[in-house]
Amino acid sequence: MGEGRQSLGPVRIVVADDHAIWRTGLKEDLGDNFLVVGEASDATEAIDVVKRTKPNLVLTDLHMPGGGGVAVAKAVAGDVPVVMLTVSEAERDLLEAVAAGAVGYLLKSIDADELRRQLWRAAQGEPVFSASLAALVLTEFRRLRKQAPDGEGISDREREVLQLVARGHTYGEIGEELHISAKTVENHVRNILKKLRLNRKNELIRYAIDHGIE
Repeated sequence: MGEGRQSLGPVRIVVADDHAIWRTGLKEDLGDNFLVVGEASDATEAIDVVKRTKPNLVLTDLHMPGGGGVAVAKAVAGDVPVVMLTVSEAERDLLEAVAAGAVGYLLKSIDADELRRQLWRAAQGEPVFSASLAALVLTEFRRLRKQAPDGEGISDREREVLQLVARGHTYGEIGEELHISAKTVENHVRNILKKLRLNRKNELIRYAIDHGIE
């Protein structure tokens, strides 16, 4: 999957953030492997730009007017990978972003080299999370696994895959580690995310109650 994307040249990306100065600096940090084909300052504008430009990747702030990055992900994540770039380390924000369809959640404190590396992976469809937040995703999947009815939880293999994803390994590296193909790894990740999204509303409400989040 990654090789096919790389053969197409620079990743066409839409950048959405309600601070123009931040967008300008971000474009400078992206480098030659990324081509910014559109910008937006709110969710409504971002959705329109994405539909018009048909990028390979969307990088959006979580908190913007019009519903923020969650609204963007809900609208376009079925067609293009969406990555959140935010200052928020709140569990609720992270889980809501993933449930909305985002394939990544990165903090704005990330350095430029790491940002480029993670966005390149996201453009291939791989999930990317800041290291400090990946463990939160794994914890939530473990909780879902314990609470879900038989057949609907996270399997042992999916848990193994997710642990390696959380540690920053690529699909190819995970496949070698578990002796399965990179495509099988990708399918496991998609199944995991699907399970969380299908239970998004009820599970997030339960999570908020369990953790005293109001």
